[in-house]
Amino acid sequence: MKAIQTAHPTSLDTLRYTDLADPGAPGAGEIKVRLRASSLNYHDYLVVVGAIPTPEGRIPMSDGAGEVLAVGEGVKEFAVGDLVVSTFFPAWLDGDAPDGGFAGVPGDGADGYAREQVIAAATSFTRAPKGWSAAEAATITCAGVTAWRGLVGDGALKGGETVLVQGTGGVSIYGLQIAKAFGCTVIATSSSDEKLERLKALGADHLINYKSEPEWGKAALKLTGGRGVDHILEIGGSGTMPESITAARNGGHIALIGVLAGYAGPVSTVAIMGKQLKVIGLTVGSRRHQQDMIRAIDVAGYKPVLDKHFPLQDLAGAFKHQASNTHFGKIVVDI
Repeated sequence: MKAIQTAHPTSLDTLRYTDLADPGAPGAGEIKVRLRASSLNYHDYLVVVGAIPTPEGRIPMSDGAGEVLAVGEGVKEFAVGDLVVSTFFPAWLDGDAPDGGFAGVPGDGADGYAREQVIAAATSFTRAPKGWSAAEAATITCAGVTAWRGLVGDGALKGGETVLVQGTGGVSIYGLQIAKAFGCTVIATSSSDEKLERLKALGADHLINYKSEPEWGKAALKLTGGRGVDHILEIGGSGTMPESITAARNGGHIALIGVLAGYAGPVSTVAIMGKQLKVIGLTVGSRRHQQDMIRAIDVAGYKPVLDKHFPLQDLAGAFKHQASNTHFGKIVVDI
């Protein structure tokens, strides 16, 4: 089978498109999947440029979707031909996050899905949403589940609330779609007026260009009539957190997801206490979160926003496109 592997020194230029042995037949409790698509996440980018150290020969990519080729003894949940999608934490099935960090995460602590076939525990996958393609389903694993957990799993999102999303990456667009499916008001931010118009077409109610409106927290507060925002998907991290705190209502919820605007920096703990905010850090979610999200998608009927498609052999080109920050939605790798 074809696969992509890293080589030292790890960089986009040293990624290898190579042949590996067929993985064989699944054992008890396992399934064999013919992978058809993956999608890019910032975490994957950090792996392939060497910012997250991995052993030489690591197969990258945390997201994978495809059809079941074979099922092992005792597997009842899946049948041959089912379209399935991977989970980010294969051992985290439900409940609180286990210890162990990224040790078992595909494409990081373990081999990922930049390959044609894989054998894994059946619980490492879930069914894909009804009517979705493999390319669409491959966007759920990281971005979709992160947005779902941030708003619904941790935030207990309710209809009529106000949600603020930052930028036009996969998590933010999924957050917008989830919020609109729940009947919420969405405030969207971006540095591009063109991208803001595309967010408006997806249902965003209010738009803020954070380049022309650097104090966008005050602008969001004004849009809510001074009440503040109920839920904020905080993608930037320390660099944008002060504005998120300003935008949030008293008792509001900030889902701390990303670090795109910096790993460290001053954050006013006094302001957090003064507003009695719920700031919850999260990294993706459990298999149960993914299953809950997919059931909701089957009812709501929305589909992900896909940007460009790249073939597996041009995985480096896909990441260069991601680094250009010109994409809107999810970048897909066809396998």
